[in-house]
Amino acid sequence: MKNDANKLGTDAGGAARPAASQPTARLVSMAIVLLVAGVALGVGLTWMAMHKREAANVSASASAKKPLYQCPMHPTITSEHPGECPICGMKLVEVKGQAKAAAAGTAAHKILFYRSPMDPKQTSPTPRKDEMGMDYVPVYEDEARGGGSSVDGLATVTIDPARQQLIGLQIAPVTRGSVSGSWRTVGRVEVDPTRVRKTNVKVEGYVERLYVDFVGRPVHRGQPLFSLYSPSLLAAENEYVLALQTRDALAKAGSTDNSGPSLVEGSRRKLELWDVPAEEIRRLEQTRSPSKALTFYSPISGVVTAKSVVQGASVNAGDTPYEITDLGEVWVMADAYEGDLASVRVGMPAALSLKAYTGRNFRGTVAFIDPLLDPATRTAKVHMHFLNPGMELKPEMYGDVVLEGRDRKGLRIPADAVIRSGTKDVVFIALGDGKFSPREVQLGAHNGSEVEVRSGLEAGQQVVTRANFLVDSESQLRASLAAMTEKKP
Repeated sequence: MKNDANKLGTDAGGAARPAASQPTARLVSMAIVLLVAGVALGVGLTWMAMHKREAANVSASASAKKPLYQCPMHPTITSEHPGECPICGMKLVEVKGQAKAAAAGTAAHKILFYRSPMDPKQTSPTPRKDEMGMDYVPVYEDEARGGGSSVDGLATVTIDPARQQLIGLQIAPVTRGSVSGSWRTVGRVEVDPTRVRKTNVKVEGYVERLYVDFVGRPVHRGQPLFSLYSPSLLAAENEYVLALQTRDALAKAGSTDNSGPSLVEGSRRKLELWDVPAEEIRRLEQTRSPSKALTFYSPISGVVTAKSVVQGASVNAGDTPYEITDLGEVWVMADAYEGDLASVRVGMPAALSLKAYTGRNFRGTVAFIDPLLDPATRTAKVHMHFLNPGMELKPEMYGDVVLEGRDRKGLRIPADAVIRSGTKDVVFIALGDGKFSPREVQLGAHNGSEVEVRSGLEAGQQVVTRANFLVDSESQLRASLAAMTEKKP
């Protein structure tokens, strides 16, 4: 046993070390396992964090790349798909960069209430839909504030540069310079009614021959028009010849009776009243031979503007076979509204331009202004006289007329800047920092491209000339929203 013990002891001595180090080995193994597990866990957590960050970046990138569409005039109206604004009907425009950031900034503003996109008077404190299924539009605090304005129904608006570019907004300065006293309008060429003549017959008869046979033919004074056979006229000529013969016979017999000259004078007067020319009466005195047909001549030079007979036709007393018009001078008629009458006066020089004669101006003067207004058009006719020796101005032609008044100094703005708002003329001036305020103005003379400003603006101010109707729409909307906000408790 002892030997066995010694042996065990020896063995124990020899094996004691392994037996004693066995727990330590277990601890070392456990430590190694824990270390490996910690490293694996750390690697896993790191990989998950990196993957999560990458996914967030991808999500953010996808969100950044996702398109956003916005109304150019109502930035609160946004959509992820193309469409139209439910307020103004404008097409939604894709926004990027600063515009998208501005839209996000607008969305972050405080919402006061919600309103119907079709009727701003219908509001709700919470989101809802209207009868047509359209979502109510949020109204933000800065949008409802509107801004002060001196024009009723309009408010100062703020439009950021990105939106100005989207809607094509442009401005122009108010300048001081020469304001034309001229007045421009449209004129129509008309016949001068004082230069129209009609030929008429005072006896019945038959047309023997036509010398002028179509309308539009030019004639000169004294030119034959037609010849007429009239039994009554022939009898009157025979009566005149008989009176001449009777007078001569009484004179040859030495009679002192005055009946002969009286008969001649009476029959001669009858022929004159029937428009028998003096040449025909002298021929009768010389030849004592009546004519079968009497020729009628043109009373003036001009053109034939009406003809109612043909060769062989019968005519009655009072008929007017021809109308002859002298176009050597014509009238040009223009309509002047009440506000334009102050710029027109008799004797003003006028210039007429026609499409038929490019580059030419015909000169005339204002001869008459109608004293009465047309109740239907609220205009008065302005009569201008133009010489027309070459017959180039033809009745019923239309052209541009400029009545040339005296120039003066004043403020001028482009005519496109003016908005007719009810009974007021309104412009929008740029205040800086994207703000635009409405101003009521009093206008004066205008020449088509520019208009005079008599009050409401100062030289050097900037006015909106393009997209001003969109600005006006936004201004009206802001004013109505501000009015509703004030009424809310």
